[in-house]
Amino acid sequence: MRTQVAIVGGGPAGLLLSHLLHLQGVDSVVLERRSQEYVQQRVRAGVLEQGTMDLLREAGVGERMDREGDVHNGVHLQFDDERLHIPFTELTGRAISVYGQQEVVKDLNERRRADGGKVYFEVSDLSVHDVTTEQPHVRFTHDGVEHELRADFVAGCDGFHGVCRETIPDGIRKVYERVYPFGWLGILATVGPSSDELIYANHANGFALHSMRSATLSRFYLQCEPDEPLEQWPDERIWAELRTRLGAPGWKLEEGPIVDKGVTAMRSFVAEPMRYGRLFLAGDSAHIVPPTGAKGLNLAVSDVDRLAESIVDFYRTGSSTGLDTYSAACLERVWRVQHFSWWMTSITHRFGGPDAEFDRRLQRSQFDYLRTSKAAETTLAENYVGMPKR
Repeated sequence: MRTQVAIVGGGPAGLLLSHLLHLQGVDSVVLERRSQEYVQQRVRAGVLEQGTMDLLREAGVGERMDREGDVHNGVHLQFDDERLHIPFTELTGRAISVYGQQEVVKDLNERRRADGGKVYFEVSDLSVHDVTTEQPHVRFTHDGVEHELRADFVAGCDGFHGVCRETIPDGIRKVYERVYPFGWLGILATVGPSSDELIYANHANGFALHSMRSATLSRFYLQCEPDEPLEQWPDERIWAELRTRLGAPGWKLEEGPIVDKGVTAMRSFVAEPMRYGRLFLAGDSAHIVPPTGAKGLNLAVSDVDRLAESIVDFYRTGSSTGLDTYSAACLERVWRVQHFSWWMTSITHRFGGPDAEFDRRLQRSQFDYLRTSKAAETTLAENYVGMPKR
């Protein structure tokens, strides 16, 4: 098999990259180890930055997002029972939209099928070879048949557990990592949202987040131990903790059947460089951020937007400038996002240890500063809605 760009990974990053290349006449093949049903059903991120929304619209895959997504012009921060609204649009002129990652994947899959895109699900035995030459290739098995896919470039969009990052030798690949001493218990409930905006709550019992997926589906998160057994969180305890941590004067939490729950560990991870020869990493294969800042999907979209532009420029003009600067340009944004996600995590979560009370007083001070400083509010707002493309 032969193509111009071999894309390893059929999640939002890989599918969007394939679509963006197709719009500019560049051929690609997408290889995904999971089934299409699995990729389209797994519940992941749900907040889209302004830049992500704009790109999906420009690429012709934003119609359902605009119809069904829920645009938000701000967010609530809460310390104990005091709630503060950060008005994104008023401060920055930009907004966010709540629209699930699985919905983005469905839209992209539908468009790739309509355009005749080559997307192979349930591939196995995948390996990447010769990326330091002008003829890299990917070997894989599909439907019991072994294949070799030759390409000009390989895009590693295969997530944290994929094979592409490991293709970069240890002596060249540098990894930076931070593991947080807590996790998030994620809950999906068939009940309408109790708030017009997301609520990030810092409570003595721990962090809580009120989010939403639709008019009849709400998403909640509770700080917990990273290895917390789900058996210790029956529905009654979950609702009791949500009422306590999200409680505020005059506000009532709507409750309903819980249809999904799971614990996610909290970590930060960056692999450098994001390019090795003709292999380019994008999305979770190169970086993981704590979900506190809602940045994972948006950072992946930013990566593939830049990568698509660089590849198209190479084919149109012969210039490799975009490809040569891809890693450095992406990493500049990656580290800005890492800092914001760390900061959001540090001001909203309960930290244990001998400095716990000191940390909580610092968090109180930061909350008061946000409440009294437009400059502080603006800094939070412009990072949350997404920094403009550079």
